[in-house]
Amino acid sequence: MTTVRSLTTRLQRVPLTRPWAADVTSVGIIATHVVRSDGAEGWGFSWSPQIGAPAVHALLEHDIAPASVGRSAVPGECWQGLWEHLHEAGGGGVTTIALAGLDLALWDAEARSAGTSVSHVLGRRRERVRGYGSGVNLHYSLEELLAQVQRWIDAGFEGVKIKVGKPDLAEDLDRVAAVRALLGPDRALMIDANQRWDLDRATASVDALSRFSLAWIEEPLRADDLAGHAELARRIDVPIALGENLHTVHRFGDFLRAGAAQVVQPNIVRVGGITPFLRIVELAAEHGAALHPHLLPELSGQLALTLPDTAHEVLVEDVEDAGFGALGALADPSPVTIGDGWLTENAHEGLGIRFAPLLTGGRTPADDPLTARKDHS
Repeated sequence: MTTVRSLTTRLQRVPLTRPWAADVTSVGIIATHVVRSDGAEGWGFSWSPQIGAPAVHALLEHDIAPASVGRSAVPGECWQGLWEHLHEAGGGGVTTIALAGLDLALWDAEARSAGTSVSHVLGRRRERVRGYGSGVNLHYSLEELLAQVQRWIDAGFEGVKIKVGKPDLAEDLDRVAAVRALLGPDRALMIDANQRWDLDRATASVDALSRFSLAWIEEPLRADDLAGHAELARRIDVPIALGENLHTVHRFGDFLRAGAAQVVQPNIVRVGGITPFLRIVELAAEHGAALHPHLLPELSGQLALTLPDTAHEVLVEDVEDAGFGALGALADPSPVTIGDGWLTENAHEGLGIRFAPLLTGGRTPADDPLTARKDHS
């Protein structure tokens, strides 16, 4: 049996070109490097924009790395056992985010050992997938927001998502009306409240905003409010989208069974990697829900190319100036390209996502095991 020989990690922050808020000017990356007993190597990562990256790093270093050594290196086989091992630290959140660092590296190693990409290992079903423009823009002036939307139009996106949740509903109405007028009637418009409303405020807001032909309302309530989302779904006609802050397949099952979400948006890192993500894909299909992976297009775009066909077209979120390639964070060329509103995959092995280290003291990338390939046989 091929097993895990070692897992090493590195914590770094990647500056954002466009801050997501006054205190969110970078994202935290924990780059991971796994070596298997047969000498094959894989690279993965965990991710947390502002809060928790050091905690994720510590869990990887002190708990996951030693517990993974000697376990099966076949993708997916050690995930459940490690999740149970970590469970007293929490069933999801920091634990699943940290587990993604190992899971992604194991999938990467599997594909690299075969000289191919993860999408080919999983079975690519399409050559391209549609993207939509997205941004963290509630703090933008109306002029800045419309300029951003115009950039998305010029980039060929057929759908865009903007933030809502201003203290005064009238301001949300003005902003959404202006965006719809700029988009015209044929492009999709999604809105995201980022958990800012309670049930009554959400009901009133969505009722008022629904005149603008919304594709979905995202996270209208606190993310873990199952009963509230189920009740809101009964009150409104706009589909509810959520999932970026649900961390386990069990929680996705709760929301889908309750009819609390018509669109699910698992973040592949936050749920623990590719292994649990594929289980969530199956759940969404069983319940007839649309599934659109959250953020991280270099990763989620590759997975979207492999998803089974359903009644709902899968979409990939492209947050402006937030892709790892655009931020200059990758050691290699980006594994995907987004152009004319579509994401396609570039030739690469594994996931094709290795992070360029922020080096000091005269070191070079060739000295770093998380970016340089070495012979461990």
